[in-house]
Amino acid sequence: MIDVQALSKSYGETAAVSELSFRVEPGRVTGFLGPNGAGKSTTMRMILGLDRPTSGRALVNGRPYGELTLPLFQVGALLDAQAVHGGRTARGHLRWLAHSNGIGDRRVDEVLARVGLAEAARKRVKGYSLGMRQRLGVAAALLGDPGILLLDEPVNGLDPEGIRWIRDLLRSLAGEGRAVLVSSHLMAEMALTADHLVVIGRGRLLADESTDAFLDRHGRTRVRIRAVDPAKLDALIHDSGLDAERTADGAWEVTGTGPEQLGALAAAHGVALYELALRQDSLEEAFMRMTSDSVEYRAVAA
Repeated sequence: MIDVQALSKSYGETAAVSELSFRVEPGRVTGFLGPNGAGKSTTMRMILGLDRPTSGRALVNGRPYGELTLPLFQVGALLDAQAVHGGRTARGHLRWLAHSNGIGDRRVDEVLARVGLAEAARKRVKGYSLGMRQRLGVAAALLGDPGILLLDEPVNGLDPEGIRWIRDLLRSLAGEGRAVLVSSHLMAEMALTADHLVVIGRGRLLADESTDAFLDRHGRTRVRIRAVDPAKLDALIHDSGLDAERTADGAWEVTGTGPEQLGALAAAHGVALYELALRQDSLEEAFMRMTSDSVEYRAVAA
């Protein structure tokens, strides 16, 4: 388990993380979400003892990371896939990591095969693509067969097959009873992967709940409706006083009324429909709405 307790980190007068508390429980994938600059990477670095908190603490299996003996057996991490000496081979890179914790070469070959790099194991890392470096970083995280995994943007640079592979890997690792914390900006992927979400903005906790509960609480449900005669539907929408918005393709999206009621209303007024569909916000839409006040870097539309 990872237990973050009132964790804070300031750089001068700038607070990167403020009084942040949450737990990463075993047996599930916890998605760690937030806009750019929210403090996700800083938090993960403090969990791993790479940055010192201004106040609060982060515990790994009940202890600070720096007090762990042979930490690779308890925690595996991928924070930066580019942080590899380019002159080393993939196998050489993993061997020195493994030997630092008393792990044998057989395990090195096992994890290389598991991430699909067995045939490229003796190539120098400087010739690797970003996707191959991501796979190498995942292999390093798995070396000690740890019960806890922290992965920062692990799908960067992966092709569609690689993204599906990392999704299946994370879910299988959680299914084995491991605690998995993964950050990503790919909301569609998080919706498929994460059982639980920890969302932060400007260094503060915004949400700590299951993915389903987050969608129920922050996502909108509405009915999309289109008619054979758009003018008749427009008149019905206005005359009925429905809470509706027109979409870019000419349809209407109605909130506060279910599809059964809308269908009955249209039938009663002789409005023939060819689309009547219930639509719920995606995780991305719910996330964008929920974190709109926490975005630090906002572009201006042309």
